[in-house]
Amino acid sequence: MKKITWHYKSFQDLSALELYKIIQQRINVFIVEQDCIYQDCDSKDLVSDHLWAEVDGELAAYCRIVPPNVSYKNDVSIGRVISNPKFRGQNFGRQLLIYALEVLDNQSEGISVRISAQLYLKKFYESFGFEQVSDEYLEDDIPHIEMLIKK
Repeated sequence: MKKITWHYKSFQDLSALELYKIIQQRINVFIVEQDCIYQDCDSKDLVSDHLWAEVDGELAAYCRIVPPNVSYKNDVSIGRVISNPKFRGQNFGRQLLIYALEVLDNQSEGISVRISAQLYLKKFYESFGFEQVSDEYLEDDIPHIEMLIKK
């Protein structure tokens, strides 16, 4: 039986190994798999909380929770949402978003959640209550839309 462990930590509380696993999977998914060269490490990580699942010690899904006035004025954000290709189809991405939204409900009552979503994931995010609030735009040559859960 696989051991699944969920983690939620501030940047300052991440161990070097945890940060390495996070960055490794973000590079694997966003840069290598999506063939998109961009600056992954940004100052937002330093002020964000980090939520992820590990299966037998291997990162399965991850996101960062960005406080208000960092990515969006007055809104919190969920960003860098990834599922490790090895664990896709096992609902870790769905569980990750459920947990992230629960954390935000507990910590940020009344604050809206705004995301920059890759267009192909629109229906996925709509299933959590996000609504499209922008026209389609290119971010790093990938079609995106801004989505919002208004509180």
